Amino acid sequence: MANLSGPVWGPGQGGAPRQLVFLIHGLGADGRDLIDLAPYFAEMLPHALFLAPDAPFPCDMAPFGRQWFSLRSRDPALLEAGARHAAPLLEGFIEAELARWNLADYALLGFSQGAMMSLFTGLRSAVPPRAILAYSGALLAPQALATEAVNRPPILIAHGEDDDIVPVAYSHDAEDQLRAAGLAVASIYEPGLGHGLGEAGLQAGAVLLARAFQESE
Repeated sequence: MANLSGPVWGPGQGGAPRQLVFLIHGLGADGRDLIDLAPYFAEMLPHALFLAPDAPFPCDMAPFGRQWFSLRSRDPALLEAGARHAAPLLEGFIEAELARWNLADYALLGFSQGAMMSLFTGLRSAVPPRAILAYSGALLAPQALATEAVNRPPILIAHGEDDDIVPVAYSHDAEDQLRAAGLAVASIYEPGLGHGLGEAGLQAGAVLLARAFQESE
């Protein structure tokens, strides 16, 4: 089983971390794509350590970057199979880092394919996340939530309304499916935003993380 690694930042106030935030990148990127978000979130999470692992596989749609699973086919069954293959690798990395720092409090922040992985893994992990932030993503295997979702963290869904890479309808569907499964979901859909991270979504994410970690103390 591959060992994941990637850039790390924090804690902003120094010292040993009190929480871990895992930043899960999208297709064709790597951990460096999201680690620069750490100082922004550290303003409200000064004691958090931010970790941005590189996905385990080379991107099969570009000569550079990494992927959690292939997106050559958008067949839902193949996407689900890819997530199921990658999820133990991500969960193993999370558990190893929690053990390294002797912590139980963590959250997942994912963008695009990373949002798909954050939702899929976080709802099924043996160690429950305090929150999941899913930016510009989708919910894979919604039909399995009733039997497989063992965690019920607060979730933020954020998406640009002008996204031409991952249609915003995917997040609308994810919100409906998660709510139907009884999960607490907040959502932000930003007009004029394409496939990226918007200020409103980032602000809402920082507030949600700060609240979730404060409630766990």
